[in-house]
Amino acid sequence: MFLACGSKSSAPPANPAPPAEPAPTAAAEPPAPAPAPEPAPPPPPPAPEPPAYTPGPDVPEPIRNAIAAPERGEKDRALDAGRKPGEVLAFFNVAPGQKIAELFSAGGYTTELIARVVGDGGKVYAHNTKEILDRFARGPLTERLAKPELKNVVMVEQPADKPFPPDAKNLDAVICILNYHDFVWLKVNRAKMNAAVFAALKPGGVYGIIDHSARAGAGMNEVQTNHRIEESALVADVLAAGFKLQSEAEFLKNPNDTRDWNDSPRVAGERRGTSDRFVLKFVRP
Repeated sequence: MFLACGSKSSAPPANPAPPAEPAPTAAAEPPAPAPAPEPAPPPPPPAPEPPAYTPGPDVPEPIRNAIAAPERGEKDRALDAGRKPGEVLAFFNVAPGQKIAELFSAGGYTTELIARVVGDGGKVYAHNTKEILDRFARGPLTERLAKPELKNVVMVEQPADKPFPPDAKNLDAVICILNYHDFVWLKVNRAKMNAAVFAALKPGGVYGIIDHSARAGAGMNEVQTNHRIEESALVADVLAAGFKLQSEAEFLKNPNDTRDWNDSPRVAGERRGTSDRFVLKFVRP
């Protein structure tokens, strides 16, 4: 067959290329699961209840009322079981209307109780040195003395060997609780201090001292390391000032105490309030 001039052949090209395969598509990654929420922290355990303390049956009612006063702080109440304030104040004959001084009153745990007992007709001199006030006690004691019930308290800032202002005379009692050993290691002139206490008390007035018992034979050698003093060494110190030892109480004794550990409140931890302590009542003849 002949084609017409100028015509093109319509025959398909030889060996045509196969159609292109579509490019494979990557499978879509599933979305990452959202992170699980952090579990809420467990609630803190409730604060332990302070150990129960009930004054003994022979504690007078004014002292009982002072201990039970609802305005007392929980930190103070937590110390009561270990310190037995009812028995302490009763043993030292603290009563309404008295004039009493406390040596090294610190933050005022005992000061407040004495002030509540002596009432509006009494007066309390809360002694501290400038160093003790500045390091530990000025803020807490100032806050405590803002309570209306403590308006009968005078804050005294004087050296330990001259502890009282001139008007602190004819006192019914001077009380020193767990601090006499501090006078030793701070190198206070204790003869001068005890003479000042003697002069401030009325005849028959009480010089009441409580302290931590050191091991037998330790004397005054553990006053700084373990905050303890041997009872016989303290007694000799005080008798040299002219006092008479009238009596000793047993209610803070602990025969299970090994007496070889530091009973400072900042170190003792859970053992605070368990040390073997002696309770001495001296009087001015």
